[in-house]
Amino acid sequence: MLLRPLRVLLMLLTLLLPFVAGAQDGIDRDTQRAQSATRVLSEIQMAPDRAVPHSLMQVAHAIAVIPNVIKAGLIFGGRFGEGLVSIKKPDGTWSDPAYIRLTGASVGFQAGVSSTDVILVFTNEDGVKRLIHGEFTIGADASAAAGPVGRYANVSTNGHFDAAIYSYSRSRGLFAGVALDGARIGIDNAADQRVYGTNVTARRVFDGQVKQVPPAIVEFRNTLEEYTQ
Repeated sequence: MLLRPLRVLLMLLTLLLPFVAGAQDGIDRDTQRAQSATRVLSEIQMAPDRAVPHSLMQVAHAIAVIPNVIKAGLIFGGRFGEGLVSIKKPDGTWSDPAYIRLTGASVGFQAGVSSTDVILVFTNEDGVKRLIHGEFTIGADASAAAGPVGRYANVSTNGHFDAAIYSYSRSRGLFAGVALDGARIGIDNAADQRVYGTNVTARRVFDGQVKQVPPAIVEFRNTLEEYTQ
């Protein structure tokens, strides 16, 4: 009985997202997603005391940035967001990013609509492999934990990052670790093919087998390089 209301809510969130994100102003939506992800990553990492710890960025196998995740609810709650994910290659550099979507639902007393920026840091290959093959659920397919922030990283983790995924959220200027158990992450194949070309898969993107790489994508990749050196 709960499935139909939850599906309706997620459909409404999908329709609402472009309006919350702002007017297109002639900018291609996929390009705008890449630019927004780059901006969010830069703004967060420019504040060392509140950023994703450098030590965590260095051991990351993949990093996802999802701007403007919409969370809405009235008894039934849900979230929806679109972003990018890059994986670290064997030589330590970052791949071109694939486009992803985050969705989730919850039940309980809740009301209103909010927008947050989300960063996910993958610390092992299990979650990355599941994502490459299509979709996975945080907490069910890969363990997750609220990520430590800035100077407090070693205090909260004893210098060891044991969770498969560390999750962060920024809302109203505040940036902190957040629990996202139950959220589903999936590859946005349609966006990948619009940006990189027909029949392109996430695996081909990560392996560097794409011929056209737009400037906004290059900027996101370069920003990751900058903050993980």
